[in-house]
Amino acid sequence: MKYNPEKHHRRSIRLKGYDYSQPGWYFVTVVTQNRDCLFGEIADGEMLLNEIGIIVRDEWIKTAEIRPEIRLDEYIIMPNHIHGIIIIVDDNRRHATGRGDPRVTPTRPVAPTIKPGPKPKSIGSIMAGFKSAVTKRAHEYRGAPGQKLWQRNYWEHIIRNEIELNRIRNYIINNPKNWDEDRFYF
Repeated sequence: MKYNPEKHHRRSIRLKGYDYSQPGWYFVTVVTQNRDCLFGEIADGEMLLNEIGIIVRDEWIKTAEIRPEIRLDEYIIMPNHIHGIIIIVDDNRRHATGRGDPRVTPTRPVAPTIKPGPKPKSIGSIMAGFKSAVTKRAHEYRGAPGQKLWQRNYWEHIIRNEIELNRIRNYIINNPKNWDEDRFYF
């Protein structure tokens, strides 16, 4: 079907005018297509990864290894989604970011980019690369090329202060224990 802007418009969930490649702390969530539980199961409040869940974990860790502009903080792989904190570090300060006081992430609007697609080294390009790598490896493992693994988009939140950071870290850590109340659980 040919793209028709009258029928096929999607409202962006991103902060208008915000540069998602600037240094800061970001909380992201990526959900499987149809919220299918593909990554393992919760047993006694613990997440037990299956083979595809292990692929997700390996590719999440690899994300920071192949991108010197980011660090990873807390994350959790759940049966049908992943939550994680990504830190984009300042190009002039490429040191390991500790768990201390994060910089407040600036949310001033910047001039919009003209090129289509996510800006290089942005949260959008990081998430696209991660989702693509997991999909490729999962298809190789499952022998099911072409099957959609992820929902089309991802959710992100700009972490603005240490209180938010600690609240989000606790949410991530406790997510398996709260699986029955999780909005991604059926």
